[in-house]
This record gives sequence, C-alpha cells and structure tokens, in this order.
Amino acid sequence: MKVLVAIQQRHPYSFGDICVLQPVLNFCLNKITDPEPDILSFEQFLIKCMVMAKSVFECKEYKPSVTGRVMDENGVTLEQMKKNISNAVAGVLTRLLPNERIVLLCNVLIRRYFVLTTSDLEEWYENPEVFHHEQDMVQWTEKLRPCAEALYIVLFENHSQLLAPIVVSILQEAMNGCPTSTTEITPGLLLKDAAYGAAAYVYYDLSNYLSFRDWFNGALSLELSNDHPNMRIIHRKVALILGQWVSEIKDDTKRAVYCALIRLLQDKDLSVRLAACRSLCLHVEDANFSERDFSDLLPVCWDSCFKLVKEVQEFDSKVQVLNLISVLLGHVNEVIPYASNLMQFFQLVWEESSGESLLWIQLLIALRNFVIALGYQSPSCYSMLLPILQKGIDINGPDELNLLEDSMLLWEATLSHVPAMVPQLLAYFPCLLEILERNFDHLQVAVDIIEDYIILGGREFLSMHSSSVAKLLDLIVGNVNDRGLLSILPIIDILILCFPMEVPPLISSTLQKLVVICLSGDDGDPFKTAVKASSAAIIARILVMNTNYLAQLTSEPSLSSVLQQTGVAIEDNILLSLVDVWLDKVDNVSLPHKKAFGLALSIILTLRLPQVLDKLDQILSVCTSVILGGTDDLTEEESRSHDEDLLPSKELRRRQIKVSDPINRLSLENSVRDNLQTCAALHGESFNSAIAKIHPAAFAQLKQALKMP
Repeated sequence: MKVLVAIQQRHPYSFGDICVLQPVLNFCLNKITDPEPDILSFEQFLIKCMVMAKSVFECKEYKPSVTGRVMDENGVTLEQMKKNISNAVAGVLTRLLPNERIVLLCNVLIRRYFVLTTSDLEEWYENPEVFHHEQDMVQWTEKLRPCAEALYIVLFENHSQLLAPIVVSILQEAMNGCPTSTTEITPGLLLKDAAYGAAAYVYYDLSNYLSFRDWFNGALSLELSNDHPNMRIIHRKVALILGQWVSEIKDDTKRAVYCALIRLLQDKDLSVRLAACRSLCLHVEDANFSERDFSDLLPVCWDSCFKLVKEVQEFDSKVQVLNLISVLLGHVNEVIPYASNLMQFFQLVWEESSGESLLWIQLLIALRNFVIALGYQSPSCYSMLLPILQKGIDINGPDELNLLEDSMLLWEATLSHVPAMVPQLLAYFPCLLEILERNFDHLQVAVDIIEDYIILGGREFLSMHSSSVAKLLDLIVGNVNDRGLLSILPIIDILILCFPMEVPPLISSTLQKLVVICLSGDDGDPFKTAVKASSAAIIARILVMNTNYLAQLTSEPSLSSVLQQTGVAIEDNILLSLVDVWLDKVDNVSLPHKKAFGLALSIILTLRLPQVLDKLDQILSVCTSVILGGTDDLTEEESRSHDEDLLPSKELRRRQIKVSDPINRLSLENSVRDNLQTCAALHGESFNSAIAKIHPAAFAQLKQALKMP
C-alpha cells in the first residue's frame, strides 16, 4: 500500500488507468468500510488505505476538465491526453462511488473511526498532554483517528450537498441519545463526541443546515455546566467546535462563547485546556474579535496562561500557550497592568527554550508584540528583554540563522518604542554590520534599524559608530539591486540632513558611487530612474548644505578615475554634468526633492563658468516651475510638533528633523533672485545676452515667481 500511494502521488495520470485505479481504490474502500477482524486491528495498514483514498479524492489531475478541446494538426497534444485521462478517471470515480457508497463511507468514518476506543481513553487518562498532540490533525498520517478525520474532510468537500444533511442527522441522533446530564462513558456519549468532531471540521457547509446560536444555547453551553470528570471527553470537543465555528458566531453570542472558552481554559484536564488555548487564538485573531466583550476576561485569561505554561511538559504545548499570549498582546490594549507577570513568564520561557528554535521564534514574536503594546513604557522590561535580544542578534551564536529575522524585527520594535536612546542599545549597532556582511536577506528591517539609530541616537551615535556607519553604507550601495538602493537612499538623505558637515567626508566612497549612478544611463527602467533621481536629490542636498565639500568631491581625481572605470563619459566638468541630471530628473521626484533641485540649481548660478549661461534658460525654467508649483506647507508640521506628549518619541523626532530641514526653511524665491544678481555681476554683457534669449512667456513667469516688477 505504501508503494502504491507513492506511485499514485508521483504518477497520477499513469495510475489513473482503469486497470489500476479501479481495483486499488475499490480494495481500499472495502477494507475501510468492511475490514476483516485481523485488518481492523492492523491500524498501520488501515491508515495506508485511508491515505490512498484521500489522495485519489483530492487529486487535482482527476477532476474533469471544463475547457474545450485543443486541436493540433500533428495529432493529440500532451495537454489533450491529460484532459482525456482526467475525464476518464472522473467517470471511473463516479461509477465507483455511487451516492449510497459515499453515505456509507461517511457513516463508517464517523461511527467507527471517530469513536474513542478503550485504549484511547487509557492513553488520555495516563497523559492528556501527549494524547492532545497525537490527535492533532498536523500529524494525520501517523494515527488512525486523525487520518480518518482528514479523509472525511476531503470526502465532505467533494460531496457536501449530499453529506451535510447526513452529518446533521447523525449529530441530532447522537444528541438525542445522550443528554447533557450524562456522567457515564456510554456508547451514546462516545458517539456524541464523534458527531461533535464531524460537525466541527466542516462548519463552512454545515452552517446552512445548523444554527450555531441554537446549537450553542441548546446544547454546547449546557455541556459545560456538567463538571463530572468523564465530561472531559465532550468538553474537549466543545472547545474544538467553538474555535472551528468562529466565523459563524454572531455578535449576540460572542460574549457567551468567550466566557465558555475562558472556563475551558481553566478545566482540570490538560487536553481540554490546550484545545481551548488553540480556539481562543482563533477568536482573538478573527477580524470580528470584540475586545469590548473580552476585556474583563483578560485577567483570568492571562492568569490561566501563566498557570498552564508551568504545568505542561511538552515542547509543542509551550509553543501553543506562547502563541496565545503573543496573539493577545497583538490584539488587546490592556497590557501594562500585567507587564510584570508577563516579564516573569517570558524569562521562564527563555530559560527553558535553550536549543529549541521553534519556541525561541515564538518567544521573539511575543516579545515584539509585548514591546509594541508597552510603547513608551517598554524600557521597564529591558532587564528581561535586552539579554534575549543580544543573544538573538549575535550571528556567532549556534542558533543565530533561524532566529535572525525575528530577532531583527524585535530589535527594530525596541528602537521604535524607546523614549530616549540607552547605552546598551547604542552598543548593539556593530552587530548590524556583521549581519549585513554575511548577506542582505534582511535588508529592509536593517534599513529601518539604521534610521532608528540616526533619529534617536543623534550625535552620540555618530561619534561612537562613525566607522561602522561608513562601512555599512559602502557595503550596501553598490552591492544591492535597485529596490535595495531605493530603501537605503532615504536613510543617507536623513543622515546628511542631521549632520551636513560631519557625514559627507565620512561617507565619501558611498557618495562617489551615487555620483556614478547619477551620471550613468537608466535605460528607461522605472526603478533605475527612481534610483538616479533619489541619488541626485542627495547630491543636491550636499550642495545646498555643504557647498564647499561638494566642490571638493567633484574635483577629486579618485572620482574621475571611478567614472572612467565604469565607462561614464564626462563632457565638461562633473558638477555641470550633475546640473544636466537635476534639470532632467526634476519631474521624477517628490515636492521636497524638487525644491532641493531648485536650490542646487540656484547655487550653480554663482559659478564662474561660462557654460552656466548656456543652461541659464533651463535652470530658470525649473526654478520658476518649482516656485510656482508650491512647496511643503510646514505650518501643519510645526503646529503638530507641539503635541509632544501624544507622539511616540521616534515620530516626534522625525517631524522635528523635517521641520528644521534647511531645504524646507530656505526661500527658493530669494535664493534665485540673489544668485541671479551674482550671476549678472560675474558675467556682465554675456549674462544680458543669455537673458534676452529667454522666451517672453517664460520670462513673464520668472518675473511672477520672483515677484519682480
């Protein structure tokens, strides 16, 4: 059977031959529905028969084709052969599975294979935690009941209209045969457990035949009021149902369902509690989760989670509880009152998670949600958090590769929610260089981290880590693709904005690369155009904020040799070539960058170069359009920066930086007016000749922009 399953999955079309598929599937279905006594006890064989049936039922190659026939003068195409086989197999399956046989299979699966056996109950009583995980659908090919459940789900999906009334009738029969007050483990109780499972797994089609509200109020909620130890069997299935049916639970029933799940989370049986834990996750993550109905249950919920994680032994159980805590942190607002308990909990999990990377990853996700939920008050958890973070971002540790992405996301969240930079976080920055020296897999989060350090660390950060910053930028620029460049260029821009005198000499190698990008072709590729325009905006900013340095950079022999090596031809000097880029790319940039281009071009007017006059018409045209086009209105920004208490520190600092940006502060109108006078004084009659060549309409617009009479 194992070999046949492997062949069917690898070669479905060949296996679809009527001489193979029909006898094999017929044999399997007969063994499942009417096994001899020795087969019934041979579970591994029955599992293989069920795996085969499931594999055939869900095989997409066996679904009849709905498209028309493809004609080919050379005969039948491979695609047509496949369609012919699919249609033939669909016919075989229809003959093999008349309605009576489908209904029989469904009944047998629920009434025989879903029902708990004596040995199941013994296993459950002996170790409820292990039993819970063994019955988990994730490992459906290893145990008979989960395998039967997986087969049933596929069978139901294929024949839902036929089977939905059958499943509802089995459910009604089971509920009528076993009242909610029952305490003995009778065949009736075990059938009800099986029927509840059957109804839980196919909620999406049963909701047309069964009202959840009536079912919950008339039966499920009453089951929970029966506290007899034997009722753990039904309680576990009720927990499962409440999670599976989450999308069908309307607002008027939500509160009662939340209360029921919290009650199940406090059950005496670990298997019931773990089932409730998973279902609670589904509810909290649901798009229609009602925090209003849940908020007063939070204290009990947190407390139950903390108790549960101390009681469970299995690794999978700890991951499950941690997942619920993580989901709660991401979806509820009231976290601060429970912060100290959560810190103790995370500390405990960390100490126990050594070598368990799955548990580690879940812990890092939960910690990230915890930091975000604490917000401004997150430094209160640093005694617990920072050692975990430090281990996660150390790429020399044994587990670092599995954990790096989640560790970096936690690092970024920690920086984003710190009210002021602290020495420990400041000291972690070189780890980022080590990470990126290995590869650029996590570039976007790395870029966010660099921005956090610039904005929050300020001058102290730059003085402490200037060499790392220079190496990092040089490493990224020139070694990543255009998308990667588009993510790092705004960071270089903000770095120069914050430290216009210190940073350009520090990152001269990177800036040379940006000049090369500006002066290279972009082939009409939109990404290359965007990279070129953003790079040009950075060079324009340097010209405005540190004019002497740009003059020095563009006249360095090393830049000329780099341009030669990359095959970039320069007609005049480098600075005039950059002017052409600013003139050409002004329509490809945002409003603040347009103004940077305008200010840079107005400064070019003060150069003692006769070629400036050749470009005077274009320079004034761009400056005019930028002035008349308007710039960022800073009044709103300035007024918003007074709401300091309402903003997270990073956002506030970012706004303050934007408000104080000289490019926003400077008047382009005044700059052009003053620099035109300088240009006239430098070039005399040649200047007048150049002005005279400007089109009258363009000159009128210029006068309007500069408010000249």
